[in-house]
Amino acid sequence: MHCPFCRHDGSRVVDSRTSDDGLAIRRRRECPACGRRYTTIETASLSIRKRSGAVEPFSRSKVIVGVRRACQGRPVSNDDLALLAHKVEETIRATGQAIVDSHEVGLAILGPLRELDEVAYLRFASVYSNFNSLEDFERAIADLRTAHAGRPVARA
Repeated sequence: MHCPFCRHDGSRVVDSRTSDDGLAIRRRRECPACGRRYTTIETASLSIRKRSGAVEPFSRSKVIVGVRRACQGRPVSNDDLALLAHKVEETIRATGQAIVDSHEVGLAILGPLRELDEVAYLRFASVYSNFNSLEDFERAIADLRTAHAGRPVARA
């Protein structure tokens, strides 16, 4: 770490705290050369390996954009999408890997999206899982019905 004031290449950590969401560490540092203090925020990098082999940083906004298309016309708010993207990131970080395949991101999206909106889930799954026939849709709907079998039916 270089001092932003004098460019000295050493520093002393004076204080460390986790951020509100727990995904970053805020460190207060002091330069031994000039004595000035500055703050750094450190996060663990998380990268996604795309099908093409290219590696890029994980982006919650890309998750939101991809899921937003499936949620078009559904009663899903921007806050719901932001929470879904947060859950997806937590799931991916829980793997403990620094580089994750894009396929794993898609799998991580399916669970929270299914809980959020089943129609959006079917739309996303049909593209992501490459549904090719009506049988693929029927199988997915049967899975949803099976999941509902154990739940009480809400009547209005």
